[in-house]
Amino acid sequence: MDIEKIKSAKTKTIGKKIEYYKKITSTNIYAEQIANNRNENGKVIIAEIQTQGQGTKGRKWYTKSNNIAMTIILHPKCNLKELDGITIKIAECIKKAILDLYGINLKIKEPNDLIVKNKKVAGILTKINTIGEKINYLIIGIGMNINEENFDLEISEIATSLKKEFKKEFSREDIIMRIIELLEKEIKL
Repeated sequence: MDIEKIKSAKTKTIGKKIEYYKKITSTNIYAEQIANNRNENGKVIIAEIQTQGQGTKGRKWYTKSNNIAMTIILHPKCNLKELDGITIKIAECIKKAILDLYGINLKIKEPNDLIVKNKKVAGILTKINTIGEKINYLIIGIGMNINEENFDLEISEIATSLKKEFKKEFSREDIIMRIIELLEKEIKL
């Protein structure tokens, strides 16, 4: 993973600070531990492998190398109402990123999955921490199957990757850069 390339994305805040791990329990768990610090605004935490990746409703998110497992920490300058539907907006950013880069049109399965050929290729986990009506922080977790070809039996019927479906390598860096560029236009920072 070329972290310096990702830092060169056309953003002002998101992705200018990146922490990269070969292996971590969960990028989301770690992000929650440091998110209260205002200096972490825009930080992206990326891992090759997560041993306790999180999905929605307490489900596990399986993460192997050659995919995207990342969490973004944000301190939005907006009110809570302005974040209504944020997970769908994030899904739309991911969908647009893949369409822009590769001409592939993913489907959004509301509220937080992206689908290709009737199988899940990406999931989003958002957490908003508030103090009353004031937003303390927003954490955006994105798991995306990019270049993985072999899936464990228990998820092989429901999960796929871009490479498995389209028989070519995809640039994780380009995908991350495009996603964060689109996200920064959606959220007031």
